[in-house]
Amino acid sequence: MDTPLTTIAVVGLGTMGTGIAEVLTRAGREVIGIDISEAAARQAVASLEASTARAVSRERITEQERRDILARFRTFSDLQAAADAELVIEVVPETYEIKQQVFRELDAVVPPTTILATGTNALSVTRLAAESQRPERVLGLHFFNPAPAMKLVEVVSSVLTAPPAVESVTRLARELGKEPVAVGDRPGFVADGLLFGYLNQAAAMYEANYASREDIDAAMKLGCGLPMGPLALLDLIGIDTARTVLEAMYAESHDRLHAPAPVLGQLSEAGLTGRKAGRGFYTYAAAGSQDVVPDALTPSRSAGAVPGREVSSVGVAGSGTMASGIAEVFAKAGYSVVLAARSQEKADTAKGRIAKSLERSVAKGRLTEEARDETLARITAAGSLDSFADVDLAVEAVAEDLEIKRQLFQTLDKVCKPGAVLATTTSSLPVVAVARVTSRPEDVIGMHFFNPAPAMKLVEVVRTVLTADDVHATVREVCLKVRKHPVDCGDRAGFIVNALLFPYLNNAIKMVEEHYATLDDIDAAMKLGGGYPMGPFELLDVVGLDVSLAIEKVLHSEFRDPGLAPAPLLEHLVAAGCLGRKTGRGFREYARR
Repeated sequence: MDTPLTTIAVVGLGTMGTGIAEVLTRAGREVIGIDISEAAARQAVASLEASTARAVSRERITEQERRDILARFRTFSDLQAAADAELVIEVVPETYEIKQQVFRELDAVVPPTTILATGTNALSVTRLAAESQRPERVLGLHFFNPAPAMKLVEVVSSVLTAPPAVESVTRLARELGKEPVAVGDRPGFVADGLLFGYLNQAAAMYEANYASREDIDAAMKLGCGLPMGPLALLDLIGIDTARTVLEAMYAESHDRLHAPAPVLGQLSEAGLTGRKAGRGFYTYAAAGSQDVVPDALTPSRSAGAVPGREVSSVGVAGSGTMASGIAEVFAKAGYSVVLAARSQEKADTAKGRIAKSLERSVAKGRLTEEARDETLARITAAGSLDSFADVDLAVEAVAEDLEIKRQLFQTLDKVCKPGAVLATTTSSLPVVAVARVTSRPEDVIGMHFFNPAPAMKLVEVVRTVLTADDVHATVREVCLKVRKHPVDCGDRAGFIVNALLFPYLNNAIKMVEEHYATLDDIDAAMKLGGGYPMGPFELLDVVGLDVSLAIEKVLHSEFRDPGLAPAPLLEHLVAAGCLGRKTGRGFREYARR
């Protein structure tokens, strides 16, 4: 077993190098910071002084501990300073030429036992190792930004890396309070390998003018619980950096989903590389600022807005969880609601489900008993769609089957009064296909709520080429009145959220198929490195593998991209009846209730 790593050199004192140095010094390591820029070295020291001062003021460390931490960090401008280091971590610019030059110089400076770690997330660790005099002591050590806060560290082995070196670095990561994940050498590794494909698709979606940057970002934050939207995240990462990672991924995979969206190249070439430049997808108050300021692309809802139609009563068709959740949302907001099912018994059962939900809210102190009673009183359970004769807005939430929805809309066309807005909650079917079976396709729109409807803030508002402007305005106004966040999108498979989410999930399955990483490592990587509330396999099992496969098929059918073809492992599990939590087995096994 290798000796403990107590003296560590960090080469490159930019944001990431400074963060890594802070993590190491706080954990008791002697840290040698090296950067050819004296200004960068001074800034690294100032950053450590500021962060430790904050820690003292918050009583997380003592003043003596702060002095000890600062004493353990020394900065130099020459690689000769790394001569006594047992581990060197380089985080210099993401080019082979610069990294190889650093490794060549280190080979001549440090002892043969020193481990050389690259912080790359896009370049080949194997290629860097092969040109070193100690390939068995070269590996990847990929921290995530900001290094002091992010728990994930990917430990990357090449075919040349000796196991003892991996063991030493993995042990160090754990001693730093990090969660190390062992991965092989391929561009992006696990977290970025999945993350950057998703970011690239979001950039392409924006470039196609399918949705605004604000709506794309809001949809992924509110629909998936992500800490940042994809375009804001690209600005934070650096659009040029993202382009470099994607180029490396595409060079290996030749998957069109990894080919950088042209807008990334255009912005990079123009110097609009994100927050660091003061402008990327968004415009910022200054270079390096996180404060977004309005620009020419900032939407103005008031300019030329068409007034919506009057809505005081709402009909909800369906008796499942989604239908009852949507009915609860409208009733809580003060609307008169008719909840219609195929029988009176089913409608009563659905209303009973709402009553239980409201009771839970009362028990948690979120709702008064009076508000509960008033909400329930606004809901009328009905066993026939004939009860929709006077509603201003009819919302269907029945099975995700095109023929069932078309039949229902034919009935709505007959029973609903002229001028009523007809909305479908489909998550994957073409809205225009249900609109065309009516005599008033201009009154039909998509209103995609997310499950559970009472809790989730997002509604995707899907207008077809036939939807009237005032119908679109009506649904947006209603969304705001029921305290939901509407995002506009066109009538295209997956809309915003599913079109970005499910290719990411599909790519995670492909990683497992290729034996690149385990389910647990991939889930951990995306939660700890990407800030996702659930790992991809946890989420797939919750959504249902059959539902996921159906959405993947719809996306593949519409866009005809080979990269969107459902992973065979997903198809095999569905064929075997392993559909996730609801059957007790999906990618994982669950205890039967």
